Amino acid sequence: MKPILTKSDYSTIKELILNTPSHMITKEISLLAREIEKAKKVPDSKIEPQVIRINSVFEVQDVSSGQLLNFQLTLPKDGNIAEKKLSILSPLGVALIGFQEGMEIEWVLPGGLKKLKILTVGTSVVS
Repeated sequence: MKPILTKSDYSTIKELILNTPSHMITKEISLLAREIEKAKKVPDSKIEPQVIRINSVFEVQDVSSGQLLNFQLTLPKDGNIAEKKLSILSPLGVALIGFQEGMEIEWVLPGGLKKLKILTVGTSVVS
């Protein structure tokens, strides 16, 4: 499965990675760099609304535990877990960017390998 990115999200993320000082490059940043390079890049006007992109609001479910997670995917400067704003540089943000509603993905998160199902994707603010 290849992620799908808008050209503007690709440019924004690429610039973010390039402007990160080398001593601050984390495993997640390295993984994100790999993910965006293999992604299919599409014009902003051609992206399906069900694809998770920067500022998307989404709900995912941990397939094994049934736990539901609701977040808005943001740039690092806007990330705030208390407000359910998840940084693109977080492990979950890296795992989900570019994938769409209905898909199941497997990704190594801090709690181990997780299988996640993307239930909904939208543009409303998380409550």
